[in-house]
Amino acid sequence: MSREGALLVMAGVAVVLLALLAWAWVRRTRRDARYTVPVGELPENAVETAMFPGLYVATTRHDEPLERLAIKGLGFRSRVDITVTTLGVALDLPGQPRIALTRDRLVDAAQATVAIDRVVERDGLTRISWRIDDNTVVDTYLRPQDASAKALADAIRPLILTTGSDA
Repeated sequence: MSREGALLVMAGVAVVLLALLAWAWVRRTRRDARYTVPVGELPENAVETAMFPGLYVATTRHDEPLERLAIKGLGFRSRVDITVTTLGVALDLPGQPRIALTRDRLVDAAQATVAIDRVVERDGLTRISWRIDDNTVVDTYLRPQDASAKALADAIRPLILTTGSDA
């Protein structure tokens, strides 16, 4: 085979792979279109208790850290400012409306090591488990920059309502 022929075969394979990736992402976004994030502000009487700049890593199915959800506003890694208040947690991602996770949505806050394609040092991520709707719990993974993942989880944990309704 000539050099040009090999180049055409390689380019063809690359185009097919890119098309398959695009097709898979479109299917995933259609599958997850039923989910919407709670956008808006936390209640007016919420008092800020902590602020953490960091990185938004992913949102996945609950207890399935390798199954990314393609939810509008949470589909891609990004910088994030995490504001912990007395009434919930706000996530501010660039170019997106504020995501407000009120106390009634929060299920758990813990540390994690792996999510999707991100592996960090032991317990280097914060995992926030929250209700995206009445019947579905998801996990959002964050990586604080100026504090430990434990500090972020510890700041969120007191907000979790313990009414006996676990995920």
